Amino acid sequence: MKSDTLPAAFPLNPEVWEKLIAEAPGEDRPPTAAEESARRNAVVVHEGGIAAVRAALAARRRGPQKAPTKVPTTIRFDPDVLEALKTTGRGWQTRVNDAMREWLKEHSPPGADSHR
Repeated sequence: MKSDTLPAAFPLNPEVWEKLIAEAPGEDRPPTAAEESARRNAVVVHEGGIAAVRAALAARRRGPQKAPTKVPTTIRFDPDVLEALKTTGRGWQTRVNDAMREWLKEHSPPGADSHR
């Protein structure tokens, strides 16, 4: 199937659309977390079809860092420790990094300059 064609089951007439809309769940309940996230991250494209959607999504991508500031690594935590860290919310990895920096200030041998 070409990317610019519609699937066979895609409604093509207004009557089918109206029926689908009428049967859709109402707004009588608060949105779920997944629905709210989808709404916040949605890309609205009024015209242009799939090409316009792809262009809008491409424009949202984050570009390369000018100067990488972090080095990716893998670290293992006990499950309860990881859960406790994650429950502190966004930025937990930065807080762990800051805590490790403070620990290194107190525990590094004199003259050791292996960290920032």
